[in-house]
Amino acid sequence: MDPVIVVGAGPVGLVLSLALAAQGVPSVLLDEGPGKDEQRPARTVVLREDTAALMERLGCTTLLDEGLRWSGWRSMRRKQLVRRLALGEASGPDALPAPVHLPQHALTRGLRAAVAAQSLVRMVPLSRVDTLEQDADGVTLHTREPDSTWWRGSYLVGCDGARSTVRKLLDIRFPGRTAVERHAVAALRAELPWPGEAVLHRAPPWRSGGPEVTARPLPDGVWRLDWLLPPRGELVTPDALITRIRDTLEGWCGETPAYELLDTGVYTLHHRLARRWRSKRAFLAGDAAHLLGALGTQGLDEGVRDAENLAWKLAQSWHHGASELLLDSYQAERRAAVAARLRAADQSLPILRGGGGLRTLVPGSARGHDTLLTDGHLGCGPLGAPPSYTHSPLSPPRAEAHTAVGTPPGAPVADVWVTAPDGTSVRLRDRLGQGHLLVVLVAPGTGVWDRRHWLSAGVMPRLVEAVAALPVKGELLVAESYPGASAHTVLLVRPDGHLVAAFGGVRPAELFAAADAARGGDTTPAREESQHTSVRSGRTANIN
Repeated sequence: MDPVIVVGAGPVGLVLSLALAAQGVPSVLLDEGPGKDEQRPARTVVLREDTAALMERLGCTTLLDEGLRWSGWRSMRRKQLVRRLALGEASGPDALPAPVHLPQHALTRGLRAAVAAQSLVRMVPLSRVDTLEQDADGVTLHTREPDSTWWRGSYLVGCDGARSTVRKLLDIRFPGRTAVERHAVAALRAELPWPGEAVLHRAPPWRSGGPEVTARPLPDGVWRLDWLLPPRGELVTPDALITRIRDTLEGWCGETPAYELLDTGVYTLHHRLARRWRSKRAFLAGDAAHLLGALGTQGLDEGVRDAENLAWKLAQSWHHGASELLLDSYQAERRAAVAARLRAADQSLPILRGGGGLRTLVPGSARGHDTLLTDGHLGCGPLGAPPSYTHSPLSPPRAEAHTAVGTPPGAPVADVWVTAPDGTSVRLRDRLGQGHLLVVLVAPGTGVWDRRHWLSAGVMPRLVEAVAALPVKGELLVAESYPGASAHTVLLVRPDGHLVAAFGGVRPAELFAAADAARGGDTTPAREESQHTSVRSGRTANIN
């Protein structure tokens, strides 16, 4: 079978190719550029717990080498501290996972190194797509610069950014809002009063502070500072930016400390959502499918979740065939999740940025507004929490055997310790992304018994037999405990870590039905209409 063609070698395209390779699917990664990124210290990314863990599983080492996990979050308004949260601690009422902050060029370099070590990914630089054709069995692309080349693939995924050529060739609309927010940015090395902590300062009491400024730490004493600008009009000159930097550092430190300015920039955030994310055998992911980022939300996080969601579905189709329902579920799940994120941001903007609207209808204090902004920056609530696919077309019908646990169906599972088939103890998250379902038995006390004994005792033999009979491959794991689950609860987990269902005990028939629903039912290979379709720009060429 032909490889999957991935257009665009930014972080999302790289993650998708690596995720496909982890599940035994070859891909051709077409990079419009020369294969390396410009170093821009002011262009950084914040990865939440789930997306950072995925990068590490895929072999990206720069998160550890060149990223920094924040130790705390500090919110200020005028001269007052509104809130301080400890991040990355194991306990406490306000404990939250610590996001990872690193330069985007470092992340991309780490992913490229992982791709270079992966035999199932072929990266092709300087490949600009100008023609796209689809038929019932696959996709054909033409690239130019430097050579005219035709490529044949089983599926195509456009990860080629906001100005996506793939999206344009598929004639998919990309409506939304322009210039939702503007920011001036500086990356500098300085000693600030809160090492390792991210800071959000609203209405700072110095003249050039503007309505909001954030400071986010990086390794080696480097900080990224962002000043919120008016949506339009204000021209940020070098002198004006230096004034902002000096005033901000003086406001935080009492006097302007010595600093080294590394990089500056101005960026504008847009909110857009593609009308369709699937067109027959072609899909969109990342910025090609959506743009968001206001109020601290992270577009890259959502793009990485696109790649993780789509990879296991394409892998299922590539290896075993897939129903239309399984392939359609990518758009149904991911587009709905991003649309909800955009709605939450658009509803919050009038409250937080003024200008009437909901601000006049919704009572709110500085602390309430701070909570909304904290959600976006730290990955909580409607502005930042990992998505839950509650209404997924892959959800099994409710059955009497289903039981409630701490994770609702469709939500990401908790990362508990489990015993793997070889007897080793690993995190549940480490078993994700391998192309098969996970079946987790909650069995308190198994940790103190020799595995040879409990593998043949109690419910285990019956569960082993039930897992072997599933319509798709499943891996059986055992956990000492799981939040909200009683002994002998059985969890069925998708390859991307979302809970399919939980059962009170071993229920082979119900487990089979839930696994069948999760794979989209009948696995007859998806076939589009046999009529040959073509979208072209430039000259006509024949396929050899």
